[in-house]
Amino acid sequence: MKILSIETSCDETALSLIDANGGLKKPHFKILKNLVASQIKIHQPFGGVVPNLAKREHIKNLPILLEKIKASIKSTDLIAVTAGPGLEPCLWAGIEFAKDLAKKLKKPLTGVNHLEGHLYSVLLAKKNKIPLDMFPAIALIVSGGHTILLLMKDLTHYKKLGETRDDAAGEAFDKVARLLNLPYPGGPQLEKVAALGNADAIPFPRPMLNQKNYDFSFSGLKTAVLYYLRENKKFSAANTAASFQQAVIDVLTTKTFRAADCFKAKSVLLSGGVANNKVLRQTFKKQAQKKKINFLAPSLEFTTDNATMTAVAAYFGQLKKPCLSGRQACLPPACRSGRAGRKKHRLIAQAHLNL
Repeated sequence: MKILSIETSCDETALSLIDANGGLKKPHFKILKNLVASQIKIHQPFGGVVPNLAKREHIKNLPILLEKIKASIKSTDLIAVTAGPGLEPCLWAGIEFAKDLAKKLKKPLTGVNHLEGHLYSVLLAKKNKIPLDMFPAIALIVSGGHTILLLMKDLTHYKKLGETRDDAAGEAFDKVARLLNLPYPGGPQLEKVAALGNADAIPFPRPMLNQKNYDFSFSGLKTAVLYYLRENKKFSAANTAASFQQAVIDVLTTKTFRAADCFKAKSVLLSGGVANNKVLRQTFKKQAQKKKINFLAPSLEFTTDNATMTAVAAYFGQLKKPCLSGRQACLPPACRSGRAGRKKHRLIAQAHLNL
C-alpha cells in the first residue's frame, strides 16, 4: 500500500510517501520521500510557536513540498493527515489541504491521531530489527505536549496506564530553558548546556516518583527551578540544567520500568520529541539491558514531528478499520466541513489518545 501523508500539528510542515506491507505480523515500511520544512527561525524571535504564524507558513509550504514529490504520487492508494491533537490553526491548514488533494486525485482520505504516529515511530528505527517477541510492551510517549505511558498487548491493542497531570516533560524542558535565557527551541538547547554541568549539584524534587500510580507531574519541578534561581543569583546554568534534566529522567525511567516489571513486559518503547534527548535514550537502553528486555526507539530524525510516522499510523489504522468508501470517509466528523465542525474539532485537537 502506498500512502501519502501530511503533518501540520505544530511548527513542522511535513509530507511523506511510503510503501507499507507485511500486515500486522511482519510490517515493513519503505520510505520513498520524507520532506520537512522547519519553522524554527521564524518562531525563534518569539521564544515559542505562534499558531497563526505557523498556519500561514504551512499554507505556503505545503504546495512547495507537494511539487517536489508530484511525480511520485499518481499511484498513491491512500492520503493520510494528522487530525489532532495539536494547534488548531495548524491542524486545519493540513486538513483542508489534504481534503482538496484527495478530491483532485480521487483517493480515500483518513485522519490520524498524532500520538499514534509517535507511538508507531519506533518501527522506523534504522538499526534495530523489530523483535518477534516484543509484546507485552510498555510504551512511553514523551513530547512537548504529552507524557503518556501505555501498555501494549500487540501493535493495535493498547491501554493508557498514566499521563501527566499538568505540564508535559517537553513543556517543562522548554519553560526551564526560558528561565535560563536559552534560545528557542529550549529542550535541545538545555540538553547542550546540561552536558557541561553536574547532574548531582542541585537536589531538585522527583515529583510523584514514589506514588503507586503511573501518572506524572512536572509543574512543581519547574517551579522548584524558578525558586532556586531566585534565591541563587550566582547560579551555574550548566549545573541547573543538568540537575533538572536528571530529575525528569529519573521520574520517566523509574515509572516506565516499574510498569515493565509489573506487567512482565518483554519490551520498552520510547518515542516523542523528548526521545531525542541522548541522556534519556542511554538511560533507558542501559536499564533495558540490565533487565534483559528489548528497548526500541525511533531514529533521531523520526522523534520530532514528521509525516512518515503519520503514514505508518495510517497503515495500521487501515488494518484495523479500512477506509473504503469516499474521499473523506475516515476523517473525524468534525474535520469534514462547516463552522460547527470547526468548533467540535477543538475537542479533537486537544484530546489525548482515545483509550
